Amino acid sequence: MNRRRLMASFALLGATALMATACGRRPAELDTPYDAAVEARKEAQDQKKKTLPPEPKKPEKDRRFFLDGLIK
Repeated sequence: MNRRRLMASFALLGATALMATACGRRPAELDTPYDAAVEARKEAQDQKKKTLPPEPKKPEKDRRFFLDGLIK
């Protein structure tokens, strides 16, 4: 195998690894959009603002992604 083909193989392997690590979900310390909306509404109520953000709808169910098992 010549040097050019070897470098191309490493670049392809690196790109594949980078794409695989970008899939899935982040750790649990990040807020979900629902949690962020609830917190924003509570802050607005605490500050006694006249206009409150709309009441967020509770998500139906936590849907899993098939690659979630790789990051746990």
